[in-house]
Amino acid sequence: MATVRPSAAPRLGRGRKRAAKDQRTPIINRELAWIDFNGRVLFEARDARNPLLERVKFLAIFAANLDEFFQIRVSGLRRQVQASSSPYSSDGMTPAQQLDAIRDRVRDLVSEHSAIWAGIRTELAAEGVQILDYDEVPEHHATLRRRFHDEIFPVLTPLAVDPGHPFPYISTLSLSIAVGLRDPETGDQRFARVKIPPILPRLFAVERGKFVLLDQVIEANLDELFRGMEILETHLFRVTRDADIFLEEDEADDLLLAIEEEVRRRRFGEAVRLEVERSMPDVTRAILVKGIGINDEDCFDVAGMLDLTALWQLVELDRPDLKSVVHIPAVPAHLLPPADDEPADVFAAIRAGDILLHHPYESFTASVERFVTQAAIDPDVLTIKQTLYRTSGDSPIVQALIAAAERGKQVVVLVEIKARFDEANNIVWARKLERAGAHVVYGVVGLKTHSKVLLVVRREGHGLRRYVHIGTGNYNSKTARQYVDLGLLTCREELGADVTDLFNTLTGLSRQRVFRRLLVAPITLRSRFIELVEREIAFAKAGQETRILLKVNSLVDQQIIESLYEASRAGVPVDLIVRGACSLVPGLPGWSERIRVRSIVGEFLEHSRVFMFNNGGRPEWYIGSADLMERNLDRRIEVVTPVEDHEARARLGRIMDVMMADDRRSWQMSADGRWQRTEVLESKAGTVDTFNVLKDDAAAAVIAQADPKRPQLNAGSMDPRA
Repeated sequence: MATVRPSAAPRLGRGRKRAAKDQRTPIINRELAWIDFNGRVLFEARDARNPLLERVKFLAIFAANLDEFFQIRVSGLRRQVQASSSPYSSDGMTPAQQLDAIRDRVRDLVSEHSAIWAGIRTELAAEGVQILDYDEVPEHHATLRRRFHDEIFPVLTPLAVDPGHPFPYISTLSLSIAVGLRDPETGDQRFARVKIPPILPRLFAVERGKFVLLDQVIEANLDELFRGMEILETHLFRVTRDADIFLEEDEADDLLLAIEEEVRRRRFGEAVRLEVERSMPDVTRAILVKGIGINDEDCFDVAGMLDLTALWQLVELDRPDLKSVVHIPAVPAHLLPPADDEPADVFAAIRAGDILLHHPYESFTASVERFVTQAAIDPDVLTIKQTLYRTSGDSPIVQALIAAAERGKQVVVLVEIKARFDEANNIVWARKLERAGAHVVYGVVGLKTHSKVLLVVRREGHGLRRYVHIGTGNYNSKTARQYVDLGLLTCREELGADVTDLFNTLTGLSRQRVFRRLLVAPITLRSRFIELVEREIAFAKAGQETRILLKVNSLVDQQIIESLYEASRAGVPVDLIVRGACSLVPGLPGWSERIRVRSIVGEFLEHSRVFMFNNGGRPEWYIGSADLMERNLDRRIEVVTPVEDHEARARLGRIMDVMMADDRRSWQMSADGRWQRTEVLESKAGTVDTFNVLKDDAAAAVIAQADPKRPQLNAGSMDPRA
């Protein structure tokens, strides 16, 4: 078993005062809560029970997460400091205090990150995957020099720094070599920068299973770039820049062109982090700090290899013996095809009853993609309307929408071109859809459209029927194989009418303020959520059965946290499954004694959002796109739908009970804000793994549907160990 270290004790701040008492709400800083989450990701890289290349994957995920954190969250705090704006965070910290706390936490995690990679690198070598230093392969030096001339040298551009050559611009997340030089004729020392070409693989193969780093190959051949100069030193460095987009939408004549321009400018944002090799001399470091225009405290020393996002190259190796067994999603039981050569009729299946989808345990291709492709070719389908936040580069769904538009159907697509880091991809799809004749809109001014909604209008008999898909995840076939998400296929009339009203709001000038069944942010979601919490409080005070069960990616909104604290004080049991940042503190006397918080980080990214309110013994279930964050509740179009089908509710109950029983992948937060592994708290090896139980659940449902005589899963059974 891997060594388990609890997270560092966070600063438990106090939010705004409660009206009734002179107390302040206990809150964990959002940024530090997120760093704690990334620490839980890093644990998976350390855990020797995971296959070796899975551990490498978690190292790469940790690195990519940290890059985005600095590009967006840290850059925002730095702007506040520079503007002499000192708004206090919900836990009472100034932006400067938050930056100091972030730096301390990140330095510790970066050191651990490097140490874990050093150990895994040794283990990989024992399995025949070697990442060698250039000096360790002298027999390949001649070949590597030829390859340097043929494959690398033509794309390199050395840039000198001297009075005639100002410090060059360093693009964001680019890896560079700082080169110290001496002119043998004059004795003058010089400085230059060489960018590692991102178009070339970082791991340079020398034999099957043997690699050297591209930067080391370049360093070994710098004499070809700086002829007649003496190479004194070489050290790697990497710059991270502010990547947030700022756009006054109401002042943009063409939002599409404005976003394109902002994406181009992103790589020129202000520097927020400098990473350097720990061996870099202070003099060289000072040149970089000054030239890049960054504070010394924002320079991070890294032991060993810089930029471990390059490890994705290892994850893609054809070494199934070093990976988890590939999971093959099951065809949803209600969408089993009648014959091997005949696809399922999705419309008929939906008319028979609501269908709850659980990806990636169940196939996205055989459900959501099948729904759209069938709609595209069905002559009775008149209209398809869909929101697209993030989608894959080879999206079958977008291809189906294009085909539908070309067949003359009315196709309306809301493409959210402000989806961070997917702006360019979404612009490409928007233009292709427009060329095919689809109506493409870019959302509501001032709000991101984050909802996952699909509407199909079909002529049936003498009338029209609306079919709807509402989900928690993106319409993206790639992430649907990696992220845990839920979706609902339904033709319930009220939901269809609500979704129609929603699209009228998104595409036209409708100011819809009331929805029949849907909870829509920023219109009704916040207020209705709090009403549902208050209803549970009323049941508790009346001595009736009560409980709140929530699964979200993040819980940081102070008003929501305060409402959950009130529920706990009133006697309502509250169970929270929060994958990422959680600012609520459980188990505090007088505040949250009846609240439990856990987090699951495992085989897949837990991305689904589920709300359950017991309602006096008549549980109400909801799924949707919204996390409990201010941005989701107030600055995004989000959709949360009730789940009203009895079978679907029972399945949601099973899913959530499995997650509450997980003692292999789960963590629990204590009253001091620390996270600890459930298996450590229970002093035993974990036996319930969410992935394995839910995978078997999906497979068993298919078997039962295919052969009704076989015993089915007991919808009322709540014990995954049974």
